[in-house]
Amino acid sequence: MFEIIKRFFKRKYVKYLINVRYSKMVKDETQPNPNDRLCKTICYKLINHKDSKFLIAPISGKRYIKNSRLELFVILDDKRISITNHVYHYDVVFTDRDFDRIIRMYDNKTETIRQEFENDMKSQIQSSLSTILVSFNNEN
Repeated sequence: MFEIIKRFFKRKYVKYLINVRYSKMVKDETQPNPNDRLCKTICYKLINHKDSKFLIAPISGKRYIKNSRLELFVILDDKRISITNHVYHYDVVFTDRDFDRIIRMYDNKTETIRQEFENDMKSQIQSSLSTILVSFNNEN
């Protein structure tokens, strides 16, 4: 009988500990500190800045932003964002939700750049094909 009561209270205690730790984790995730907000704002503005250059490493999955005019370098990797200037360096860890938003914004921007690049390539191809067709017509 004593073992059953002991096991009962042990299970209740374990459930209590799990709930306390879980509520603490949820509380920490819901309250971003000021550095998180500043880092997100910097990333958003840097992604939309006209002088920013983007690079994606296919094997590691890291995403890079370089802005020579502002002298900023940003690395986005696995919920961690590193912002580097010649004077300072910050590493900020984000929640899944916030990091996914930044990644989605980055991917949308690079997709827009890719589409513009592809359209530019295709427009040049079309003009050279028409030139080739004109040259064939002139020979006959």
